[in-house]
This record gives sequence, structure tokens and C-alpha cells, in this order.
Amino acid sequence: MYDLHQQVLRTDASGMPLEWINYQEAVRLYHLDQVAYSCGSLLYRVHGGICALTGRQSRIDVNSIIATYGSNKVLIRNRDRYVPPLNNPALFKRDAHLCMYCGDRFQSRDLSRDHVTPISQNGQDVWTNVVTACRRCNNHKAGRSPEQAHMELLAVPFTPTHAEYIYLQGKRVLADQMEFLRAHFPRRSLMHARLKLLA
Repeated sequence: MYDLHQQVLRTDASGMPLEWINYQEAVRLYHLDQVAYSCGSLLYRVHGGICALTGRQSRIDVNSIIATYGSNKVLIRNRDRYVPPLNNPALFKRDAHLCMYCGDRFQSRDLSRDHVTPISQNGQDVWTNVVTACRRCNNHKAGRSPEQAHMELLAVPFTPTHAEYIYLQGKRVLADQMEFLRAHFPRRSLMHARLKLLA
């Protein structure tokens, strides 16, 4: 039995990760002959109707990674300047659900977005100025910088690349999908250290 909630990683024909799609969208792409190739493990085997001429039932095998024809030229051209949208689920996953002040791991509901340089001190709501903090540490820090609050910041905030952001958007990333995405992370990416915290 297949887990119909498992997401499929869609890439362009060059292998550039684009997005996560559900099995219905993947089957639609196969049906429209938009899939250039697939790799990874078999996720779904979807059976269709029976052909009146041959008596055979149609079948579409959906793998964990599918590449579709074409490429995202705008994304490729602007790859070095790409800034993904900032949202709490991706931020918490970037920081491995750890409070960047006390170092403890928490559920998402017990975490908050902390501005390293507070908004009240002209700090911005951008990836490089926000970290995951537990509510207790965030309340203690309040409208102060870590130095003013005598709190040590445990890791440097950073802006994820496009491939890293695709990973952060994944709900349950399979090992083969993770390996594929990691190959697209910059060699010196801070994400590698964060992923070790999740292991």
C-alpha cells in the first residue's frame, strides 16, 4: 500500500529542483508526457482504465523525483540573488527546531521568530536577522540585542539558497530526495551543519 501523502520532488530537465508536488499532479505530468525522466524510489503505481482494443489496464509508476521538460531560465539566471520568502515553518526547520539561545529542541508550537537586531532598533525581518527561539528566551531577550540581554547566539542566521528552501518546504523528505537536494547545496552552506543536528 502506498502513502498518498508522500510528496514528489519535481525538477526541470537539467535537474534543478523546482517544487514539491502531490501524486495527482505527478500523474497529470506523466499523462501529459511532460516527464523527461525520473529517478529515486518508486512511490506510487497508479492504475487507470482498461483499453478496449488490447484489454490491458494502463499503469503509471511515479518515482520520488521526476524531471519535467524545459528549464526555469529566470531562476537559473538569478540563482545567486535568490531570496526565498521568510516564514516560520521554514525558519524553524532551518534552525533544526532548536532555540538558538538555550540550545533546546522544541515543537513548532513552542517556538517563535526572534529578530537578532530588534525591529525597535532598526532590525529587519529578513533571513539574516532572524533565528528560532523558544518563547521563554524570546521573552527574556525582549527588545534587546543578544549582547544587551547577555545572551549568546548559538548559530549564525543565513539566507537559504533555492535548493535549501525546497528542502525546507518538504514535509517528509525521503533519503533519496535528500541526497539529490544536498547535491545542490553550496559546499560551504551552513545548512550542512544544521542537518547534522537533525540526524
